[in-house]
Amino acid sequence: VQLQAYGGGLVQPGGSLRLSCAASGSIFRASAMGWYRQAPGKQRELVAFITSGDGTMYADSAKGRFSVSRDNAKNTVYLQMNSLVPEDTAVYYCNAGTSRYANYYAGAYWGQGTQVTVSS
Repeated sequence: VQLQAYGGGLVQPGGSLRLSCAASGSIFRASAMGWYRQAPGKQRELVAFITSGDGTMYADSAKGRFSVSRDNAKNTVYLQMNSLVPEDTAVYYCNAGTSRYANYYAGAYWGQGTQVTVSS
């Protein structure tokens, strides 16, 4: 499975971006898909995930601002990010994993990452 995240860029505070992650391989539809981010000097953290059944969960920092969705026909998962703040600056990664109840378990497949910079 290969994952490619794209859609990052430079945005002003309060702006929006939509990240996409295209997956190759046959496991996409059966996988939960997670979005992570890693800021300089910090550990990678889970931002949001979507289950194979379209259930969604968000980190507290993302609730009310971010929305994760998937298009199984296109093998693509999206992360719509609104009301961005400088603290959202990070490299964002997608991951194919599994989920159980409210927990996401990262799989071995990671996308290459896309840089999001929120700055005026």
